[in-house]
Amino acid sequence: MKEAKFYEQLEQKKIRCLLCPKKCVIKTDKTGFCRVRKNKDGKLYTLVYNKPATITIDPIEKKPLFHFFPQSKTMSIGTIGCNLYCKHCQNWQLSQGDIPKNIREITPEEIIKLTKENNCQIIAYTYNEPTIFYEYMIEIAKLAKKEGIKNIIVTNGYINEKPLKELCKYIDAANVDLKGFSEEFYKKQTTASLKPVLNTLTILKQQKVWTEITNLIIPTLNDKTEVIKAMCEWIRKNLGNETPLHFTAFHPDFKTANLLPTTPETLIKAMNIAKEEELKYVYIGNVYSEKHENTYCPNCEAVIIKRRGFLVLENNMFKNKCEFCSYKIQGVF
Repeated sequence: MKEAKFYEQLEQKKIRCLLCPKKCVIKTDKTGFCRVRKNKDGKLYTLVYNKPATITIDPIEKKPLFHFFPQSKTMSIGTIGCNLYCKHCQNWQLSQGDIPKNIREITPEEIIKLTKENNCQIIAYTYNEPTIFYEYMIEIAKLAKKEGIKNIIVTNGYINEKPLKELCKYIDAANVDLKGFSEEFYKKQTTASLKPVLNTLTILKQQKVWTEITNLIIPTLNDKTEVIKAMCEWIRKNLGNETPLHFTAFHPDFKTANLLPTTPETLIKAMNIAKEEELKYVYIGNVYSEKHENTYCPNCEAVIIKRRGFLVLENNMFKNKCEFCSYKIQGVF
């Protein structure tokens, strides 16, 4: 085990974890809500350092990040555990699973070696919540930065300000899962709250980390027109209307198997709401939609990047600009 960062010692060898807004108070030999940060005799340790549960090579488009080095390969890493309990979780085997007893340990140095051997330009911390394997992630990210390898996080955004700002020194891009836009939804569906996630998005913007947002639309739970409109308005006012927004389809899973899948029509409706709020780059995902996966120039409306699923079929940009009208496309290309 490796000693964890961001905690304070309390009386009777109790600990308060300061990594995420839950601020768990943990007794000796117990773990916090995430189940992977443990109090051992008055010190906090991470149980998942060097213990990835999944390592996969993915296209950057799968994260999804559409405005960050399109067509790049990512070495994607995840562990066990999460600091939320989302009833609709689609990676619940990882987020709510147990650490395998015979799991193979892989050091940060070995991750870098593996990344280079497979010609990956980017390391993605993803699949479960990377905040809970913070120490592992940041050690890998520091080494990657020295080697010219980019780092991205796919995150629920539930992290405290101090660890986030430290992480921002090494992270190049983020996709934040903005799960809904009401405190009621967050409380009932995720055991968390909305405000810290919005704070994370604001900090990422301030720290100049390229950020895209994913909103999984769940029928009857977070699909009301006024809620989507309020979310898009907040994004425009606080992050700017050139922040890419991905509306993705829900599929019944985990504790929400009784709900229906999201229809393409629902996603297109959400996209139109976002466009009415003047967001320039809006996408839909988890359903086949050739037209709505493309990046269009906000000025001349030409197809800048044509996609099919996770494949890029055309890239009509020159030096970050539309090849047809020279309009600057926001992103890291």
